[in-house]
Amino acid sequence: MTTDFDTVVVGGGPAGATAAHDLARRGHRVLMIDREGRIKPCGGAIPTRAIRDYAIPMELLTARIGAARIISPSGEKVSMEIGDRGYVGMVDRDVFDPWLRDRAEKAGAARLTGTFESLAYRGDGTLTLTVAEKGGETRTITTRTVVGADGANSAVRRAVFGPKKRPPYVFAYHEIVKAPPGRTERFDPDSCDVVYDGRVSPDFYGWVFPHGAHASIGVGSAVKGHSLKEATRKLREDAGLADAETIRVEGAPLPLKPMRRWDDGRAVLLVGDAAGVVAPSSGEGIYYAMLTGELGADSVETLMLTGKASALRGARRRFMKEHGRVFFVLGLLQRIWYTSDKRREQFVKMCRDPDVQRLTWESYLNKKLVKRERMAHFRVFLKDMQQLLGLTAR
Repeated sequence: MTTDFDTVVVGGGPAGATAAHDLARRGHRVLMIDREGRIKPCGGAIPTRAIRDYAIPMELLTARIGAARIISPSGEKVSMEIGDRGYVGMVDRDVFDPWLRDRAEKAGAARLTGTFESLAYRGDGTLTLTVAEKGGETRTITTRTVVGADGANSAVRRAVFGPKKRPPYVFAYHEIVKAPPGRTERFDPDSCDVVYDGRVSPDFYGWVFPHGAHASIGVGSAVKGHSLKEATRKLREDAGLADAETIRVEGAPLPLKPMRRWDDGRAVLLVGDAAGVVAPSSGEGIYYAMLTGELGADSVETLMLTGKASALRGARRRFMKEHGRVFFVLGLLQRIWYTSDKRREQFVKMCRDPDVQRLTWESYLNKKLVKRERMAHFRVFLKDMQQLLGLTAR
């Protein structure tokens, strides 16, 4: 089979850049296609496991967060301290993503600035891609395999599965602003604010995340007619950042459930947001995107080495084996606690519990449910049910 490339990766975010890096480093001919200048709206939080697993240099971290402040509709604030368990690293996507793309290029991946338009299967099992280049010219590329890492509105996914196959999502909007030089009465540069309030989001949450010199302030919701800009304005006022200089604003859909199928059974594999891999409840996506990029690279390489298209299924199978239970629990949490302000108040109260805080941080930072603390999980379950049924003392 004669092709221009072994793999074309469409999309250069954390998932696509990781897949391109891993495949190129192993000696495969890789092309990474990415649109210029697009930045995904993102709080920019990454757990210590991502920093460790993907060798993210410390200079890319704009802040190290040691706590999260959970805020209820009534204004009650619960501080969840990480303590000696580690920290949450914060990155700016306008710096982080280009660094990932540069790393992939240094590993040997070729880069093309352009927009994926279509693909066609050839008789020998390879593919032809049509790409609109930055200058307006159309380019045709042949490849053995394709990795679709082009976001929640993935054009690769639409080309392979049709327009109706897509994961459920919320729409995320945020504003990057200049942060105060230090701690103020309402803004803490060492703590992330997570706001559970129906006025901010009737079905998700709002956030104020410090990024060193900047801060990300935003909200997510799937409710049509809910003004994300107005909700963000309220968050800025509450954080004392209404008059802070706005650096940029961004919005995009945020998928909240992995697709049932990531591959076409032939030569195309979806990863990252294109596969729906953003955690329910928390909206966390960077670590999971990079992991699917890694797993996707493994599966694509296996296909190229063995000729067995069934190898592509391995990416989703391995991901769900390790993280499927976490996604299920987070989805359940969102469906139970994000439905009314009464339940949000109960949820924030529950966050005061030491067991909840310990298990939350250990699971988040290490991306594993803490199996060794079965009694702690049982206590959390009982308290959870007590809150849900209104059996706790007020």
